[in-house]
Amino acid sequence: MPFTKTLTASAAAIVAMAGASFAGGFVAPVTEPPVIVAPEAPVANWAGGYVGGSVGYAFGGDDEIGLNDSSALGQVDVKGVNAGLHAGYRWQRNNWVFGPELWVEGGSVDATDTVTFAGASREVASEVNYLVGLQLKTGYIVNPQTMVYGTAGFVRGDFDYSLDDDTQGYSDNGYSLGLGVERKLRENLALFAEWQYRNFGKTDITFGDGTTTRATPEHHNIKVGVNFSF
Repeated sequence: MPFTKTLTASAAAIVAMAGASFAGGFVAPVTEPPVIVAPEAPVANWAGGYVGGSVGYAFGGDDEIGLNDSSALGQVDVKGVNAGLHAGYRWQRNNWVFGPELWVEGGSVDATDTVTFAGASREVASEVNYLVGLQLKTGYIVNPQTMVYGTAGFVRGDFDYSLDDDTQGYSDNGYSLGLGVERKLRENLALFAEWQYRNFGKTDITFGDGTTTRATPEHHNIKVGVNFSF
């Protein structure tokens, strides 16, 4: 066979093979994009013991004066500044933090009102001497430096209730509820702000002249402070 015929036949064969490949359909290889897994945000360590101090302001008292079961004659709205110390321990599970806290608080939280009773002007005063509380705090870490939390607990208070110059001291138990936020400044130091409501129920007070009233020294308290962890 002449050389030109051989070359022509080879070319025809190559074209035929290429046509057959395209006729069968060429499927390009599929390359799947890489799966990118975002790294998990680090969870800060909030567990362990801590101590701290705070300054606060009590307000919103609701203690209506009703001498000898008379209708409301006035109201002693206890309010004022206070300071406290506390200590607690926290356990941590992932972003959740929980544990007990013991606290004590005192200051100048009081109020005085003048009422007219039995045709005479009488001065009534209520004062919070100090409070001691044990509460459970449960928090959630929203980022490594910040935690929001709620509290619920038992609180015992020591009070004075006065009618003119007659002062009667008493103690009573109650409960507390609160919300707060805490932020780390460094690993062992944090700032916090907290609101708390305290309710001590109702206590009947009898004065030396036989006059009675019912004390209800419930109030709100807002405070800011620091925690030192160890």
